[in-house]
Amino acid sequence: MNRRRLPLSLRHRAVPWERQRPTWREARPTVIAGALKRAQARPSGNWYVVGASRALRGDAKPASLTVAGQEVVVWRGPGGHLVGGPGICPHLGAPLRDSPVRCGTLVCHWHGLALDGSPYAGWSPLPVHDDGVLVWVRLDTAGGEEPLDAPVVPRRPEPTRALTAVYTGVGVCEPEDVLANRLDPWHGAWFHPYSFVDLTVVDAPGGPACAADGLTVDVSFKVAGRLVVPVRAVFTAPEPRTVVMRITEGEGAGSVVETHATPLGADELGRPRTAVIEAVVTASDRPGFAAARRAAPLLRPLVRAVAGRLWRDDLAYAERRWQLRSTGRFPG
Repeated sequence: MNRRRLPLSLRHRAVPWERQRPTWREARPTVIAGALKRAQARPSGNWYVVGASRALRGDAKPASLTVAGQEVVVWRGPGGHLVGGPGICPHLGAPLRDSPVRCGTLVCHWHGLALDGSPYAGWSPLPVHDDGVLVWVRLDTAGGEEPLDAPVVPRRPEPTRALTAVYTGVGVCEPEDVLANRLDPWHGAWFHPYSFVDLTVVDAPGGPACAADGLTVDVSFKVAGRLVVPVRAVFTAPEPRTVVMRITEGEGAGSVVETHATPLGADELGRPRTAVIEAVVTASDRPGFAAARRAAPLLRPLVRAVAGRLWRDDLAYAERRWQLRSTGRFPG
């Protein structure tokens, strides 16, 4: 893929959706299951993504999530450092997610118990980490692994030259169903024809050119009509609840899309729920990208909307997979 003066290309031999090359023979269940199994065997250090760093500014409302059935809150403590812990007030059980932050102190809105992130009144902090894009919390009782001092954070473009956006969605499934979806790039042009065309998996685990257990894909992102942006991307799973798509050739080389699956716990029907927290970190050395970064507040909602449309379909895929697995009907 030679770098062009403009990132756009014109599809000269576009084919209708139903006439594109079938990919079901290449999307072998054993390959997808093998990639999933290897991902699940990698250490996470018991770290879980809870939200976007950008959402925690000053006295912003605390980030909150129920992770593996445990209520968690995270906020900026005195001096701006990140603090977090259980989301249940130790006094009478108030939901701390609804409590305000004042001068770095979380003040329970039921009776005024104030928490600055230090152990107090039976409340104990949890290890938290801000990687500049996402906020993580470590739950050793939920993870059951050997703890790590910091989460396994994928390599990203330099923050000062990148545009970031974070999308969050929730589905009735387990993290493995989300990962299985992302480790199946063969479905892209069939299931998401509004976004992807001309998709070819160049190499997969076990293939002659496979590097570092990745899935290498050539694909074009649709812009309008026959206008597309062709890229090469590699999918990897650095830990058991994360899949990273990294553009290695073409426009935006080095940009990443990180998909993190955080288990929430069971719903009122006893079904598992999982949060998909996806970080899009884009970069480009084109002169116009500096202007795009300055317009980031306007572009982030658009990026989230694009991710949301894709995940509307992909969460349906993950939910369907869980339904079949949970009733013993999943093929193979």
